[in-house]
Amino acid sequence: MRKGIIRSLLVIIGASLGGSFLPGFWESINQGDSFFNHPVINSLLGAAIFFVLSLFLTNIILRLLTQIDEQIGKLSLTDILFVSVGSVLGVLIGVLGSIPLFYLNIPFLSTILPFVIMILLAYTGFSIFHRRQDDIRALIAKNKKVTIEEAEEVLERREGESFHHYKLLDTSVLIDGRVLDILRTGFIEGTILVPNFVLLELQLVADSTDSLKRAKGRRGLDILNILQKEADIDIEMYDFDYEDIKEVDTKLMKLARQLDAILVTNDYNLNKIAEFQNITVLNINELANAVKPVVIPGEEMEVTVVKAGTEREQGVAYLDDGTMIVVEEGQHYMNQKISVIVTTALQTAAGRMIFAKPNKKRLEHRRK
Repeated sequence: MRKGIIRSLLVIIGASLGGSFLPGFWESINQGDSFFNHPVINSLLGAAIFFVLSLFLTNIILRLLTQIDEQIGKLSLTDILFVSVGSVLGVLIGVLGSIPLFYLNIPFLSTILPFVIMILLAYTGFSIFHRRQDDIRALIAKNKKVTIEEAEEVLERREGESFHHYKLLDTSVLIDGRVLDILRTGFIEGTILVPNFVLLELQLVADSTDSLKRAKGRRGLDILNILQKEADIDIEMYDFDYEDIKEVDTKLMKLARQLDAILVTNDYNLNKIAEFQNITVLNINELANAVKPVVIPGEEMEVTVVKAGTEREQGVAYLDDGTMIVVEEGQHYMNQKISVIVTTALQTAAGRMIFAKPNKKRLEHRRK
């Protein structure tokens, strides 16, 4: 059916082009008075030529239309609206720009070139509005004048129950589990949103053949179940997926932009990429580092050396919050609780590290 329609259209186009261009061809070869130079014969010859061409072009055009149909099927309603507006604007600009060409009465310049220009400008408008729709939305929102009534309506909606300031949870923060205690304390307000594709990724991790990954995935599912049962925590599942995008992190960032949501994560790389795209991020690791007690060089504390360090005679101890302390000559006090003096405290992207040395005066006093 579709092949027949395509071939019919090509034959009609051939008949039209034959009636338009073949008279000039006969004139160029001094056959203007020939029997063949007749409108009906010219149209039939053009139709016959394009019918032969259709035998080779129909499958190519059909595959091209199928690919276009698949790409359009992947677009959301908003995307289709934007690209339609862009295409229409491109065609209008092409029509306005081609008006002088129609009055030249030159066969190619007055007939074919205007259509080529309109097609190119339609594609240009399509491409610009599709690729830069976020920038166009931001520009429209920035220049939009809000009336007093609209402002009051926004305030009422924010104060009412219908307003949701979404916090978007990713897979890593659910597996980590600390977000549960943070939500229980009330430091994160608003509606907690868990997309369907995050839940599917958790399920894949929980079904992994690797025992460690399987345990992490099940922990994330357990945390999610606990969150749903907490009466004081407003949590929603978002049943939507971007089928044209494979990476979960990319889906999260696109959803965060569309909903103007805040992304909650402890993934360092996702944090940096999201910040680069002007997405607000709450990083659990940064919060944990911010609430750790401040350690000043010269401060005295008691720690237990639990293992050897990487350098000679170094020992390693840990505070209750997991902060690593590197103790000079700590290997002499393995598995002992000793008094140390802080020499240096470093803050790195991975967390905080403290260097210390044994308080020998206090240790000698204990031995006596």
